[in-house]
Amino acid sequence: MHSYDALLLPDPERQPEFYADVPVKRLLAWIVDIVLVAVLCLLALPFTAFTGIFFFPFLMLVVGLIYRTLTIAGGSATWGMRLMSIELRDRRGERLDFGQALMHTLGYSVSLAFPLLQAISIVLMLTGERRQGLTDLVLGTVMLNRRA
Repeated sequence: MHSYDALLLPDPERQPEFYADVPVKRLLAWIVDIVLVAVLCLLALPFTAFTGIFFFPFLMLVVGLIYRTLTIAGGSATWGMRLMSIELRDRRGERLDFGQALMHTLGYSVSLAFPLLQAISIVLMLTGERRQGLTDLVLGTVMLNRRA
């Protein structure tokens, strides 16, 4: 059992529908979010007098950080996650607030910067009973199929 109160989150054995297909949905949501962030960055290029082309990966990082933090804080899911009908919940089963959204986004960004951490995170999502990535385990968050 984890340090969070498992009674407040759906039990993976008794309510597996909350965790069904979550890793695949996370991947699809990630693809949608990357495309959205790239489009936002392309739209921002004229406002940088096109110098953003020279630091486009950094621009993607900054815009992605802002996008993910604000969308997760605003509804516990990015637009890609919402499209896939999944959402993040904290250890109490509540939606993430701004601070939690920022910490989750920072954890995600760090894991992307280190491929080994990202690989560990993916393995955890595929094998763990609650389908949690590394950042989820550290913060006590969980990705669930959205309640009907």
